[in-house]
Order: sequence, then C-alpha cells, then structure tokens
Amino acid sequence: MTPLDRAEAGGSIGSVPEKLLSYADLESFPDDGLRRELIGGKLFVTPSPITRHQQIVLRLAAAFHVHLSSHGGGQVFPAPLDVILSDHDVVEPDVFFVAEGQSGIIGERNVSGVPTLLIEVLPEARRDRVVKRDLYERFRVPEYWIVDGEAHRVEVYRNEGGRYGKPQIYEPGDTLTLESLPEFAIDVAILLAR
Repeated sequence: MTPLDRAEAGGSIGSVPEKLLSYADLESFPDDGLRRELIGGKLFVTPSPITRHQQIVLRLAAAFHVHLSSHGGGQVFPAPLDVILSDHDVVEPDVFFVAEGQSGIIGERNVSGVPTLLIEVLPEARRDRVVKRDLYERFRVPEYWIVDGEAHRVEVYRNEGGRYGKPQIYEPGDTLTLESLPEFAIDVAILLAR
C-alpha cells in the first residue's frame, strides 16, 4: 500500500496499526498542486488558497524582500517550500524568514531546521491557532505570526523560555516588527488592505 493509499484510507487498514508518515512518504505523493504537510506523522492536505490570502502573502514576502535586499539579515521564502522540523513534522508556512546566522538550515530543496519566523495566513483557523501553534512552540520557533485578514489583525507569538504566551495583537494603525530584525517594519493597514 502506498502512502497515498494509506492516507486516503484514514491511515490504517483493519487491525494494522497506523503508521506515521515520514518526509520520504511525503515526497512520494504526486505533484498535483495540493499543499501537503505532516504534523505528528499525520497528513494534512490543503487546497489552493483564495486570492485575498495570496495578496497578503505577496505583500508580506515583498516587504521582507525589499528590506533584506537593502539591509541584509537573512532570507525570506513564500510557500510552497518544505520546512522539515523532524522526519514526521514537515510544514509549508505561507511565508517564513531565516536569519543570517541560521543559513546552514537552507538546503537546495527544503529547509531542514527551525526558522526564525513562521507566518500563516488564515483561513485554517483551528489548525493554525491550535495544531500548528502547539507544533511551533514544541520546536521552539522564536516567532510565529497568524495573519487574520477577516478579523483585520495579526497575532504575534514570541517564544520565551520554550513557551508561547498570549499573543500580541496588531491591527490597522499598528506597525508590525520582528524582534530579530529590528529595522524591519510593516504597516498592518497596508498589509490587510482590500
């Protein structure tokens, strides 16, 4: 049985124990435009995003790109690109930033390690606010942003002592900054404009 068959069958057949999928399994799936991620060895599939989602992703990536081109400090990547946190935890954040001192985690086909910042743009509210937040906290991702275009806000989680506390909320009128890249700033109203 292939990983795709196993995933479509709900991960198990009869009394056969569920096998955790790995990065090798993920690589065996067809290139069909679906976004596939592994969290705890379980497959999550997301269809193509809506246009508003992509507009926000483009603004974020562009703001980082412009800043980094002028000031340096690291590299920014938009999805799709695999971030391998472990063999059973592989995500495709909408946008992520790898600080200059971490460039060794950037490979030719993926990023293998913990980036400085991971950003998810909703609509996957439960997965992004609970499942991925918990995963990123467990792997000690320094900063995690959830951009909620419908609620007109950005939730910023900062890892302190191995835990995320309450998120800082940024709304139109606020300026969003990144602790590890102090000169970077983006106007939330511009980011979330329709």
